[in-house]
Amino acid sequence: MAAEASREAPQLIPRQSFDDRSSIRADAEEEEALLTGERSGRRHIERRGWAFWKEIGLFAWALIATILVIILAVVVQHESARTHKSKEVWGPGGKPSGKRNLIFMVSDGMGPTSLTMTRNFRQYTEGLLIDDTLVLDRHYIGTSRTRSSSSLVTDSAAGATAFSCGFKSYNGAISVLPDHTPCGTVLEAAALAGYKTGLVVTTRLTDATPACFASHANLRQYEDSIAEQEIGEHPLGRVVDLLMGGGRCHFLPNTTSSSCRADDRDLVDAAGKNGFNFVNDRAGFDALNGGTQVKLPLLGLFADKDIPYEIDRRYQNDVYPSLEEMARTALTALSDATRDSEQGFFLMIEGSRIDHAGHGNDPAAQVHEVLAYDKAFAAVLEFLEKDSTPGVLVSTSDHETGGLAAARQLHDTYPEYLWYPGVLANAKHSSEYTGDQLVAYLSGAGANAHDSDKEKYIRDTLLKDYLGVTDASDKEVKAILHPPADVSVKYVFADIISRRAQIGWATHGHSSVDVNIYSSSTKHAWPLVGNNENTDVGQFLAHYLDLNVEDVTERLRSSASAEGSYDWMGDPLGSDIQTEGLDTYHGDFKKRSLEDCGCGGHH
Repeated sequence: MAAEASREAPQLIPRQSFDDRSSIRADAEEEEALLTGERSGRRHIERRGWAFWKEIGLFAWALIATILVIILAVVVQHESARTHKSKEVWGPGGKPSGKRNLIFMVSDGMGPTSLTMTRNFRQYTEGLLIDDTLVLDRHYIGTSRTRSSSSLVTDSAAGATAFSCGFKSYNGAISVLPDHTPCGTVLEAAALAGYKTGLVVTTRLTDATPACFASHANLRQYEDSIAEQEIGEHPLGRVVDLLMGGGRCHFLPNTTSSSCRADDRDLVDAAGKNGFNFVNDRAGFDALNGGTQVKLPLLGLFADKDIPYEIDRRYQNDVYPSLEEMARTALTALSDATRDSEQGFFLMIEGSRIDHAGHGNDPAAQVHEVLAYDKAFAAVLEFLEKDSTPGVLVSTSDHETGGLAAARQLHDTYPEYLWYPGVLANAKHSSEYTGDQLVAYLSGAGANAHDSDKEKYIRDTLLKDYLGVTDASDKEVKAILHPPADVSVKYVFADIISRRAQIGWATHGHSSVDVNIYSSSTKHAWPLVGNNENTDVGQFLAHYLDLNVEDVTERLRSSASAEGSYDWMGDPLGSDIQTEGLDTYHGDFKKRSLEDCGCGGHH
C-alpha cells in the first residue's frame, strides 16, 4: 500500500538547467530515430524547419482571410443601407402569392403610452374589466425604431419617407433622399403594377404622411406642389385612385376666401379635367353609399384644413365623416374596382390628428383620437375577414409626440402614484376648440366687456361647460385671459386638464421612443415580428406586393434636368441644412416662436 501511495503521489520535479533540457531533447531525438528508422541530426532539423514555416504560412493565410472577411462584411453592411434588402423571413406557409390587398395604417404621433392612457380611459368610462383591452392591443407584433438620417428625433416627413420608400432621409423630406434625388414609393410602384391605390387621412391630404406616398418635395412645406402631384401633375402621371381627407384650401385658387394657395390655380377644376370625381361635403360623402357608388378616381375634400378632433367632430357628424366611415367607404370602393382584375389594391389610412393632440399636450383630445383609430383598425379587420381577396393589415406610428407619461409629479414633495381618467371623461371638447371659442368671443361679443365678465365667461362656459373643470383658480383664469408671451392659450387650457388628470408631457414636439407595430396576421407580416428599423416596414410593404420600387426610382430620376436637378420638387435646401449625421450640442438653449413650433404644420 505504501508503494502504491508513493506511485500516486505527485512528483516534484526540480527546475532543469539548460544542459539538462538539451540532454533530454537529445535523448528524445535518438528515441525517435530508433522508432522511425530515420537518422537524427540535420535532417531532423530540416524537417522541423519545414513544419515551422508551414505553421507560419497557415497563420498568415488565416490572418489575411480574416481581414478579407471583415472588409467584405463592412462593404455588405454599407451596401445594404442603400438597397431594399429586407428581412425576408416568412412564417408558416411562406410568403403569400397570387392576388392580394395591403392596407397600411399610420397612427401619427401615437406612442406606447397613448395606448395605456386610452385603454385606462375606456375601461373607466365604460365600466370594463381590467383585462378588456383595445383591438390594437390584441394585434401587437413588434416595435419600430424611428430616427431619421439627420436626427434621433424624426419628423413625420422623414418617418413617412421610411415607410413609402424604405430609406432613411432628413427631417422635412417628402420621398426625397439626402442627396436630393427622388425615391420611388410603394404606392407609385403599386399603381404602375396595376394595383388600385388610395389615401385616407384626417389631416390635410397635402400633409407629410399622405404626401410621401404620392409626391416628392425637398421640403414638406411645399404643399401647393404636393397637391398638384396628387391630382396627377406628376412625372409618372396620376398614381392615386382615391383621396379622402381635409386640406381643401390647397386645391382652391387664392382668389377664394378659404384658399391657402400662393397662386390662383384651381386644382379642383384641374382634377376634374384629369378624370377625378369630386365630393366636398357630408352630403356628397353620404351619396357614395358606403363605397358602392364610388366612381374612381375620386377626390374627397371634407374640410378647409384638418378635419376636427374626434372629441369635437362627434358633435358635427352631419358635417364631417369619421375616420372609420372614410376607411369603410374606401375599402368597399377599391374592392369593387378590383373584383375582376388580376391585382388587388394598396390603401394607406392615417389617424393623423393623434399627433396634433400630442403637440397640443391635450390628453382629452388624444384618447378620443386613439379610440377613433382603434375603430378604424377594427373596421379594416372586419373587411379582411369578409373580402374574398386575401390581404394583410399593418399598422405603426411614424413617431411619438409629446413625450407622454401616464403620471405627473405636481409638487416637489414625493409624488402620489395616480392618474385620473375621470378628468378626461368630463371634457366635452378639445383645448383647440375651446381656445378658438375664446378667440371668437374676445373678437366678438366680449371685445368691449370688462375683465370680470370675461373671467365669468371663461369659468362658466369654457372651463365648466367645455372642459368639465369646476375648480379653476383665479391664477389659472387670469393666465387664460392674459397668457404669457409666446404661449398659446390652447396650451394653457391643455395644461389645466393635464395637471388635474396627472398626465405628464415632456415636450410639445416629438420624442425618439420606439413605437408599436400591429398586424392582422403574424403569419403574413412575419418579417415585422420583433424590433425593426422603420425602413423595414417600408421594405415589407413593397416585398409583400412584389413591387419593383427601384425601377420607379430610376424612372423618376430620368426626369432630371440637363444640370441634374429636379425643379419640380421645389427649391433644394441650403448648404446650412443638415441632411445626414447627427448634430451636436452648441452650448445654448434654442427657443422658437409659436409660428415655428410645428403644431399642425411642420411637425
